[in-house]
Amino acid sequence: MDKLSDLLAQPTASRPLLGMTVLAVEDSRYTCETLRLMCLRSGARIRRADCLASARRHLKVYRPSAVIVDMGLPDGSGLDLIAELVAASPRVGVILGLSGDDGAEARALSAGADGFLGKPLASLAQFQETILSLLPPEQKPAGPRGVPQERIDPDRSAFLDDISHVAELLEDRQDGPTLDYVAQFLGGVARSAKDGPLERAVSELARCRPGGGRRREKVARLMQVVRARIESRAAI
Repeated sequence: MDKLSDLLAQPTASRPLLGMTVLAVEDSRYTCETLRLMCLRSGARIRRADCLASARRHLKVYRPSAVIVDMGLPDGSGLDLIAELVAASPRVGVILGLSGDDGAEARALSAGADGFLGKPLASLAQFQETILSLLPPEQKPAGPRGVPQERIDPDRSAFLDDISHVAELLEDRQDGPTLDYVAQFLGGVARSAKDGPLERAVSELARCRPGGGRRREKVARLMQVVRARIESRAAI
């Protein structure tokens, strides 16, 4: 359980989520770092789970104020976890879906999510307002509150951690399920980091039919782009 001082903390205009604990169920280090900085600026504590199994273990011990669930996770769909959270008693106060894919918001809301955050995440104001709009009045800061103009830009090292993770996956195996996961995962990372060449390489791979020679060609092209990003880390 979180510290009593955190549970009794009152939100303020500058820290409107003070007293809240957010569980981020997200496999991307880059997106998690974005969420960590947003929570820090907002006064909330954050915990991270990088897969469904980790999130379920966490929820057996802690009851967060809000859960943010990515739709595509390495061990299954975030929709399953959203449905479990909706059916649980007592229910988590705020359940949000998270994705950059077309149609993901409708699927998350259909599964029972209270709201949705689209990738790429950048606007601190939008993050705060999405959560605040779902809280009861007594949990919101009293009085007028300025809208923060800050945009969150995580350190590039978190992006490169995600790139290295993909390189390890592709060096280990390149079967259909792995490539589908890589396309989903890396597509979101590329959009969040505004890396156009990487996003194009991922999109080209995603459009190829499984098992064809053209797909092998696109995998090789993606690996070239990934290795170039890793080499940039070594050069820093």
